[in-house]
Amino acid sequence: MSDPLPDAAARDLRRAAEAEAAALPALLIAAEHLANTVQMGGHGRRRAGAGEEFWQYRPAHSGDEARFVDWRRSARSDAQFVRDREAQLAQSLCLWVDPAASMRFSGAETGRKARPEKQTRARLLALALAISALRAGERVGLASPLAPPRPGRAQLLTLAQALLAESSAQDHVAPDLSAVAPQARLVLLSDFFADPAALEAALAGVAGRGVTGVLLQVLDPAEEDFPYDGRTVFTSMAGGLRFETREAGDLRARYRARLAERRDRIARIAERAGFAFSSHHTGAPAQAALLWLHGALAGGWR
Repeated sequence: MSDPLPDAAARDLRRAAEAEAAALPALLIAAEHLANTVQMGGHGRRRAGAGEEFWQYRPAHSGDEARFVDWRRSARSDAQFVRDREAQLAQSLCLWVDPAASMRFSGAETGRKARPEKQTRARLLALALAISALRAGERVGLASPLAPPRPGRAQLLTLAQALLAESSAQDHVAPDLSAVAPQARLVLLSDFFADPAALEAALAGVAGRGVTGVLLQVLDPAEEDFPYDGRTVFTSMAGGLRFETREAGDLRARYRARLAERRDRIARIAERAGFAFSSHHTGAPAQAALLWLHGALAGGWR
């Protein structure tokens, strides 16, 4: 039998577990509220099959059953026509929320309205999207093996628990897309500050299996505007990097140019893989980002 944890370690573990348990209901409630602002309709595959939606009339041919003939449409011509319905098939939606330490950044200044951490906003968007997809009858899961795609309301709790449990001590991590099935749709939410080459390789791998989807870059407004002046000490969220300058304002133009270059490269990587790409700021309403995600996924449907 292993030795019991030291008292301090046990207390830390208990506090972490209690904090995670307390965050779960709040995250689910917020995600439900956000999902209710945007409704996601069912998606068909634009081919004949068993479904609810009318697709097209076509001339009847040998083998068609009489019950499928639309007699009202047929009465307007000399031929008989069949009323086809569009196939409605359950799809798989896979989500990847960057667990890196850099995603825990929030640049809100003291005395101003608090902004959520990037990771908090990304988790909220992922769960709201999952709620909408599950309501539409789709199977939803994580891109990693922690939570394979499944249908049903019970999957939502599994996803929320898995997302809250995913956290890395590293400043940046490459996406784990090992559990993404062929023909699935994939959503990646990240600041995309990790090595773009790793992202490019991961997307090329899934694109070769017919996977399509979207990349949403989640940034804090401070990361976009670089509102720093004078003596400033920059430290990475994991604490491994530290940079001090006496004139932070002198770095603003170069920083913004580097950020623009990074965004352009991510956009090109996404385009080559057949993915849509956009950016979202944590200072902006989450509804706008969720609407874009819905629209981008619908536009990329095939």
